Amino acid sequence: MKLNNSNRYGTPIAICLGIILILGYYYFFSSLSTKSETTYLYIDEDDNIDSVYTKLDRIANKHAMTGFRTLVRHCCSYSENIKTGRYAIEPSNGAFTVFRHLKNGMQTPINLTIPSVRTLDRLTEEIGKRLMMDGDELLDSLTNEKNCTKYGYDTASVICMFIPNTYDIYWNISIGKFFDRMQKESNKFWNEERTQKAKALGLTKTDVITLASIVEEETANDSEKPMIAGMYYNRLKFRNAEYPKGMPLQADPTIKFALKQFELKRIYHNMLNINSPYNTYRYEGLPPGPIRIPTVVGIDAVLNLVHHPYLYMCAKEDFSGTHNFARTYQEHLQNAARYSKALNDRGIK
Repeated sequence: MKLNNSNRYGTPIAICLGIILILGYYYFFSSLSTKSETTYLYIDEDDNIDSVYTKLDRIANKHAMTGFRTLVRHCCSYSENIKTGRYAIEPSNGAFTVFRHLKNGMQTPINLTIPSVRTLDRLTEEIGKRLMMDGDELLDSLTNEKNCTKYGYDTASVICMFIPNTYDIYWNISIGKFFDRMQKESNKFWNEERTQKAKALGLTKTDVITLASIVEEETANDSEKPMIAGMYYNRLKFRNAEYPKGMPLQADPTIKFALKQFELKRIYHNMLNINSPYNTYRYEGLPPGPIRIPTVVGIDAVLNLVHHPYLYMCAKEDFSGTHNFARTYQEHLQNAARYSKALNDRGIK
């Protein structure tokens, strides 16, 4: 009995096709990663195709890497057009999916939290650890007067643009686009409600953030921050024959900032002579900019400050982190004496 031609050739063809499909799946669609959790591939401007291979080799199955290399050789011109970025490699991703993501620049954003730090160099150092951008270049941009003016700030106040929330940002974002994003987020933060509260207090947005930075340096107790904000606000608005333009804030944290000695436990009289615009014992009103990036809680504490009659405060002698408030300087001196004695008793200098 003769086999017809369709049976004679059909079975071998089907077997060949099956083998091809199995091999195709094995090399191109089976899991590339040897890890059971999502891993991330970081490609920067210095990478070439060999370094991309090296980075993938650390996490990839050999057969999947063979598939990936085959795709690079025969598909498009990826080796001449490598896109920087942070790419998520899921356990289920095969060589084809990983290649497609890399070729098309389909990266995964990071969660960048703006830290509540005191200085621009600390800010840029922390951001430089999380993003591809160079921290020193970012610092140069933040201390460039022309660049700051573009966004409505100067070099002392530009830190106001950074609201300490968490943002989804691409790892390879440029410095220019990073500034644009921070300005956009700042504008979003200053919604109608917050803007109107600042206006009602007679404060600019920069004033609010600068005052909040002082409040945050005074206490970590969130519940007391509106009270402290109210005291400093009273000093700003206070007028008499001695202080026709307002009472000096006399905020110890601004002296620490001026001296760049943030570890100080006590402020001595000779420290108050430093000639710095941040010396709020010497110069009336707010300093030229924040002395740290205040938290959202700190900013809202100023916007929702407590209206009270106090002009003075001193840390409590029980070291609870809260304060004694006073209406008069004489009352304040009594509070200060108790606190000074407590410091001496503990040998704190």
